Amino acid sequence: MSAEADQIGATRPALRWRRTGGAAFAVVVALSLTIAAWVVSLGPLPLREAHEVSTTIIDRHGKLLRAYAMADGRWRLPVHAAKEVDPTYLKLLFAYEDRRFYSHGGVDVLALGRAAFQLVTSGHIVSGGSTITMQLARLMEPRRQRSITAKLRQIVRAIEIERQMSKDQILDLYLAMAPYGGNLEGIRAASIAYFGKEPKRLSLSEAALLVALPQSPENRRLDRYPNAARAARDRVLDRMVEDGAISSDDAAMAKAVAVPRLRKPMPILAPHSADRAIASVRDTPVIALTLEAPLQQAFEALARDRAASLGPNISVAILAVDNGSGDVLARVGSPDYFDDRRAGQVDMTRAMRSPGSTLKPFIYGLAFEDGFVHPESLIDDRPIRFGSYAPENFDMTFQGTVPVRKALQMSLNVPAVALLDRVGASRLASRLKQAGAHLELPKDETPGLAMGLGGVGITLQDLVQLYSGLARLGDARPLLEIQSQRDEASESQRLLDHVAAWQVGNVLLGTPPPENGVHNRIAFKTGTSYGYRDAWSIGFDGRITIGVWVGRPDGAPVPGIVGRTAAAPILFDAFARTGKLPAALPKPPKGTLTASNTKLPLPLRRYRPLGELLRTDGERAPHIQFPLDGSRMDIWGEGTSSAAMPVKVAGGVLPITMLVNGVAVGELDNRRQRLVDSPGPGFARLTVIDAKGAADTVIIRIQ
Repeated sequence: MSAEADQIGATRPALRWRRTGGAAFAVVVALSLTIAAWVVSLGPLPLREAHEVSTTIIDRHGKLLRAYAMADGRWRLPVHAAKEVDPTYLKLLFAYEDRRFYSHGGVDVLALGRAAFQLVTSGHIVSGGSTITMQLARLMEPRRQRSITAKLRQIVRAIEIERQMSKDQILDLYLAMAPYGGNLEGIRAASIAYFGKEPKRLSLSEAALLVALPQSPENRRLDRYPNAARAARDRVLDRMVEDGAISSDDAAMAKAVAVPRLRKPMPILAPHSADRAIASVRDTPVIALTLEAPLQQAFEALARDRAASLGPNISVAILAVDNGSGDVLARVGSPDYFDDRRAGQVDMTRAMRSPGSTLKPFIYGLAFEDGFVHPESLIDDRPIRFGSYAPENFDMTFQGTVPVRKALQMSLNVPAVALLDRVGASRLASRLKQAGAHLELPKDETPGLAMGLGGVGITLQDLVQLYSGLARLGDARPLLEIQSQRDEASESQRLLDHVAAWQVGNVLLGTPPPENGVHNRIAFKTGTSYGYRDAWSIGFDGRITIGVWVGRPDGAPVPGIVGRTAAAPILFDAFARTGKLPAALPKPPKGTLTASNTKLPLPLRRYRPLGELLRTDGERAPHIQFPLDGSRMDIWGEGTSSAAMPVKVAGGVLPITMLVNGVAVGELDNRRQRLVDSPGPGFARLTVIDAKGAADTVIIRIQ
């Protein structure tokens, strides 16, 4: 009995331990299941909402032009810590908030233990144990009340964040979401609002202040509680001295700096370009433009100053583009975006206006291209009538016989209309449209001779595009302003042939500049629309093309406002504010005829209208009978064996020389015929000159 009793007594403790262990295991399992269920109930991390930021517009070098507040009014700007934040700030942030940020997995056990021990021993919170990752978790799922459950939630979320994001991504997101009082979130928004600059270069005082504010953003708002903010900043500095992160002398100097008490406005550079970009590119947090922020800022200041001096209600628009790429470098749509008197929110670089005389260079360019006139040719500036239309010069005088070069430089109306009559207004309009310009004619009207003096609508943007085509020797390139659309940009279009474009640029280079300009530096043209409604000046050098418009946005007349005195001085000042000397224009293309008037071929020495081609000695001037002017020729069509085209001429004194695109290809035979090798697909200019200098020209299209 005693042995059995001993055995029974020995099994009872074992049973109790088994029961206790089983119960404990059940509790652990239940607790684990409860915690697991609780974790699952938290749902996925709200990463999408956390990554929502204000849309920002940046220039070609990444500098902020403008930011737009989020839908709820918050300013939250994206940030890249490694590239866009001062290392001093990061050093203070890690030392003050999370020493082991790059080594822990979201939770710093040592920091939590230290915080708990200090709480128990002192009876109040001495230091926090939250890591930057835990703070990010709290920002992603804000909770007003502090509790153990909330802290546990942060711990769980911090571990999840660390598993899904890299350390650099976590830091960037924290720096974008950290609160700084009011509707400011993130270090970039706070630095711009409080210091007026990006956080890339911060003083020790500024860095310490930005570390301190997120601890209690509403109670330390600089615009409401600057003293509390200053005290918090100083505590950060004292802590850094204790930890040996900074010297006491540096801390003393930083404490002596006053904290800002007012918020600065967010930057609004290139507002018209920014508005258009955000309307064109959807769901993109950062939109890069081709603009250059320093140039944009300089031109906006120039427009404000000049508009103020010109008088009330007068607006100024400026557009600058890079000749090589077609990139828009600066766009000023109005002197002041918020000035209602000047309709500041209307982008006058895109407004349809009368161009005055600014289309004349393209009339002369087509005339040069056709080969019936040269810059050194003589042309008459005298009263003349084209049907019921009798053009007059701006000053109501006539200059008599002048070189074509001078006629364009002086912007004489009669020679321009005479050449347009020969070139054809419809052809001019077609060529400008082909180069990318959008022209607006009065309803039910076709292009006419008045088009050469401003009888058509065009935008400053399109004019600048056309003039940059002159700088590119006749190849007009579509303007580009939004970087993401670069792959969608169309190819350059033909405006003029290389020689004609160079000749126009060479002539405009000699235009007498305004009083603030230097001779022979900028090729430019001015214009004044009918009724003194628009004043223009567009110019280019070898690098950049700039256009200026001056007038009233409502189209009302401004008596006395003319391109030469109102717009040209702004143009030359704009070139000066680029900070670079004007670049030289391209050299003359191969085949360019440069000669004085007396050394020109006889037909080019003086411009003769078509009606003057008949000889006084009874002989007929040469006339190209085939192909017809404006016709199309299918040189490589079905049934053709060679890429040659027949030319037949009537009249003229032998020998008759044949030219294709200005290059001599030989003489016609006794029957005044010749087979000419095709120059290739596209437009071709065929010219014949007889032994006495009479000539005729046709333009055909080869396909």
